[in-house]
Amino acid sequence: MNTGGSAGRLGLWSATALVIGHTIGVGIFLTPAELIGALRAPGVTIALWTICGAIVLAGALTFGELASRYPESGGLYVYLREAWGPRVAFLYGWQSLLIMDPGVTAALAAGAAQYVVAIWPAAAGSERAIGVVLLWTVAGLNMAGLRIGARAFGALTVIKLAALAAIVIIALTVHGGSWTHFAADPSGRAGAPPLAAAIAIGLVGVFFSFGGFWETSRIAGEVRDPQRTLPRALVLGVLTVTLIYVMTTVAFIVLVPPADATSAAAFARKAGEAMLGSAGPVALAAVVLVSVVASAMAMIMVAPRLYEAMSVDGLFPAWLATRSAATGAPMRSTIVLSSIATVFVLLGTFDQIVAVFVCTTLVFVALAAAAVFRLRRTRARAPFMTSGYPLTPALFIALLLVIVAMIAINRPWQAATGLAAVLIGVPVARWLTAPIALEGRS
Repeated sequence: MNTGGSAGRLGLWSATALVIGHTIGVGIFLTPAELIGALRAPGVTIALWTICGAIVLAGALTFGELASRYPESGGLYVYLREAWGPRVAFLYGWQSLLIMDPGVTAALAAGAAQYVVAIWPAAAGSERAIGVVLLWTVAGLNMAGLRIGARAFGALTVIKLAALAAIVIIALTVHGGSWTHFAADPSGRAGAPPLAAAIAIGLVGVFFSFGGFWETSRIAGEVRDPQRTLPRALVLGVLTVTLIYVMTTVAFIVLVPPADATSAAAFARKAGEAMLGSAGPVALAAVVLVSVVASAMAMIMVAPRLYEAMSVDGLFPAWLATRSAATGAPMRSTIVLSSIATVFVLLGTFDQIVAVFVCTTLVFVALAAAAVFRLRRTRARAPFMTSGYPLTPALFIALLLVIVAMIAINRPWQAATGLAAVLIGVPVARWLTAPIALEGRS
């Protein structure tokens, strides 16, 4: 895998693969089932993916400008720090280190374990142990150094993309599918939720399938020529992901009639059988397994760079920034992240924990995107400027706030709990950090 010609540095392909690999997880195999079954209108389903992809592209352009302004590791933390001050940035890092990052990592590891069991039924009952082994295997590859981790991740991404392409090709050529599934359902929308409610619910699911593309900016300090490479990688990555999501959804509709999309599990089984007969479900489970493992690897690769950046700024303990003399990898940060994630895997409560912090995380993402408005007034022109400004960032921020409002309305206690836990970080910041670190930067 090309790392851009410079030892320990990621080139355009590597950075784009990181965007793709981090974004495409299990969502593409679950969200279409929910959308197709709830909407019962294939055209609306495809339109929802396309429209959301266009708005997410607006976010990629926005974060591309921010990455070109601050081509250093840390990602959203850096943008929050520069636009809104170190206290806001600390709160983002606080919830990322303790809950959100390890929670997402644990969810991916545990999800991968479920698909291992689907492929190898004899392992049933050992899901948590399998999840822990997978988690530390991925962490070990990342701790072996950026070059080794990037090569392993690149191979997984190639396999993932090839498998998704195979699904599309097989779906469009085998006799088990039919284009008539795009026709109006003769039963109408019987048994489906009201169309407006279905679209609202679907919007949340579709957005979360795109979620996390912005995290690639955490590793900016290890990207070759980041002021040019990162904006291009974010845009190319989001465009590629959107195309993959639309084509995969088309393939799934060809394979499974909308009326038969009663659940994600049943949908996956029917899609697999339509493609490859009795061997189809196992083959599809293997594709999902590769996809989820690649996402977990991307998470463990990029997340520690945030804690490292905060340690350098004096907002986290200095020992977190220590790198391995042999591999140059952020060993201690990776071990801390993986250890907390292991606890979540063993406790099995990470789904609830992640749900609590979804609203606050998206609020921080919105604040980071809004940094482009503030920084344009106080900083010089960036090497990469957001196309369509100010509409582009405003559109992405509006989508984020709509998603936050919908989640808060439907899960008020989780949203309130997440806010309270983040605010606990206010007194923690005074105790944990060096006083000068909270004074801001000139």
